Amino acid sequence: MTSSTQAPLILASGSPRRRELLSRMGYDFEICAPDVDEHVAGHARDIVATLAERKARAAAAHYARGLVIASDTLVSLDGAPLGKPADADEARAMLKALSGREHEVFSGVCVLDAASGRAETRVARTGVRFRALSDDEIDAYIVTGEPMDKAGAYAIQGGAGAFVEALDGSFENVMGFPVDDVREMLERFGR
Repeated sequence: MTSSTQAPLILASGSPRRRELLSRMGYDFEICAPDVDEHVAGHARDIVATLAERKARAAAAHYARGLVIASDTLVSLDGAPLGKPADADEARAMLKALSGREHEVFSGVCVLDAASGRAETRVARTGVRFRALSDDEIDAYIVTGEPMDKAGAYAIQGGAGAFVEALDGSFENVMGFPVDDVREMLERFGR
């Protein structure tokens, strides 16, 4: 979808899931995964919007022109954000807290034109309900290592897909990249 005269499309993320989803959408892009301060307080909805924009601006600083896409995802349980677990004990605590309950997944997406500074940020929300999980199921899932780099300690596209009892919203949003929103935003920027 890109041409040699078109400014590059830059994904400001090191996430393999985001790379895969953007590729599936049919876009050619570069990767620039900036290091940003991810310490932000507040509601998960506000945190992901702030971090997506922060990542987009940090990546855009490396380019004279180009369209930067950045995203950030958090799980929210009873209004409290759950990021990536620090260790197996924290992953276990998160999964036990999510067991048999509904939670929300918020992904903030920012598309920024590096040349003009024009930016648009959106937040997508998906409700997810887990069935009740046994301690053995949780322990077996943690042993796979999959929970360790995922918000809320799970990957819906992986082993935790079997935990989901109900989903209200975008599956891809739970993966960390709401493709319908991304596509619409890119179209608004002429892509």
